[in-house]
Amino acid sequence: MDKFNYPQAEEEILAFWQKNKIFEKSLEQRKNSPNFSFYDGPPFATGKPHYGHILASSLKDTITRFYSQRGNHVPRKMGWDCHGLPVENLVEKELGIKSKKEIEKLGIDKFNQACKKAVTRHIDDFVDTLTRFGRWGDFENAYYTMDKDYSESVWWVFKQLDELGLIYEDRRVSAYCPRCGTPLSNFEVNQGYKDVVDNSIYVLFKLKKEKNTYFLVWTTTPWTLSANLALAIGDFKYVKVKAGDRFLILAYDQLNLLTDQYEIIEEYKPKQLLGLEYEPLYPQSQHLHSGGNLENAFKVYQADFVNVQDGSGIVHVAPSFGEDDMQLGRKNKLGMLITVNKEGKSLVDPGKNLRVKDADKSIIKDLSDREILYKEEKIKHAYPFCWRCDTALLYYPVKTFYVRVSELVDKLVANNEQIHWVPKYLKEGRFGKWLQEARDWAVSRNRYWGAPIPIWKCDSCDHQETIGSIKEIEKKSGQKVTDLHRPYIDQVIYNCPKCEGKMKRTSEVFDCWFESGAMPYAAWHYPFENKQEAENNFPADFIAEGLDQTRGWFYTLNVLATALTSKDIG
Repeated sequence: MDKFNYPQAEEEILAFWQKNKIFEKSLEQRKNSPNFSFYDGPPFATGKPHYGHILASSLKDTITRFYSQRGNHVPRKMGWDCHGLPVENLVEKELGIKSKKEIEKLGIDKFNQACKKAVTRHIDDFVDTLTRFGRWGDFENAYYTMDKDYSESVWWVFKQLDELGLIYEDRRVSAYCPRCGTPLSNFEVNQGYKDVVDNSIYVLFKLKKEKNTYFLVWTTTPWTLSANLALAIGDFKYVKVKAGDRFLILAYDQLNLLTDQYEIIEEYKPKQLLGLEYEPLYPQSQHLHSGGNLENAFKVYQADFVNVQDGSGIVHVAPSFGEDDMQLGRKNKLGMLITVNKEGKSLVDPGKNLRVKDADKSIIKDLSDREILYKEEKIKHAYPFCWRCDTALLYYPVKTFYVRVSELVDKLVANNEQIHWVPKYLKEGRFGKWLQEARDWAVSRNRYWGAPIPIWKCDSCDHQETIGSIKEIEKKSGQKVTDLHRPYIDQVIYNCPKCEGKMKRTSEVFDCWFESGAMPYAAWHYPFENKQEAENNFPADFIAEGLDQTRGWFYTLNVLATALTSKDIG
């Protein structure tokens, strides 16, 4: 008996399916049957398919076939992820580009055209591989997240959120990649932590009007010292000690860090230290001060983020480079000293024009030369890196558009109760806990290859408008819009309805995760077309992706769906 030829049999079956359109017929036969909705997480086709795609496809194809064989109508719309930093970083490497300035020198139009080509280069390989694997899916009517129709639906989603009061712009200290030149969202940041060894130093801040008396202050970011505007203490006992010929003030519980023989001279309750003034470490930075009152600066304030587990119990505060610091700065109207540019280079000496980690060395040497470096150590801790280009992130003050996810937490948690998770521990564990701590989502990126943020601002007054469709922007501008990508959409300008100014689009593009989360609507060009099909397939009955998507696609799908179905948000 001849051995059965499995590869040949598979090819014959595939040819039979294709020639006779068996998948299409299976959909047609069940078009009036109960619907079983499936969302497929679209891959980037910048590289060839790999084992991970095959593994996920086996689950997706098995479950959808099972429900189809039970008599359900199971649409399987395929799609391709196109926008975002992953593609931009790939193209930058291929073009030898190392900064945003080089992209703009090349031209945004040329750069985006290169990105467009990159995201489609391996689509045929994907289709061939998945077809050979035996997976059924509608490749002919697949959606592309870079298509104008898809982006228009993303605009619609954003405008719905804006009308619900869920969109706002704010300057906050955010995780920022100096290489990519853009802020990242908190769930992107969580994908890039590494253990690193950094400098940990104790610095002496001289009290005003007191001879040889210093606050002993701890920091793991020496490069932020040039932006110092305050010192923060906690709610515990402090002491003044005599160590050599100097007097040092620190938390009583941290006396063990002292390297000298010491004698306790005085004890303080926290309130006795509040408002005390000290001499600025780097007065040469004060010309960069903005947004506050320097009369409130260089004083001691109390803050609940100070502890006595680390450091000296006294923390240096740079409102421009820390989330807690900025909150304390706003509360006390300190303003900011932005002493580092958006490329992550110091604007002031010591260390001027150096990247911040390199500037650390110059600053530490300067402190040592001035004899106010008390102690230097190395500390190993987790630090965030850009999940795509692997650059150490900074916490930097940038203006960003946010979604008020914090107002949706209760509804997100309630909706999660309706999801059947496999493995089941994810519901209350990894995903559930993530939802309970959900923070506002930074959805704008200072980049190029992405759906444009649909906000137009007047160049003369404060008026701004959120646009929800191509028809709307064409009516306002009198211009035909054929491409929503930069730089073409940036050229669409219209008259301000409030003054004599011109309405110009804000330059940011969407976080590609916002675009992914809009897939249930944008894949169908909802609500402009296919309204019934989109609504029939919402919400999904089945999704299967990797565990990492609990803080990626699963999360953004839930946030946008919860927001769009919550009309009573106040």
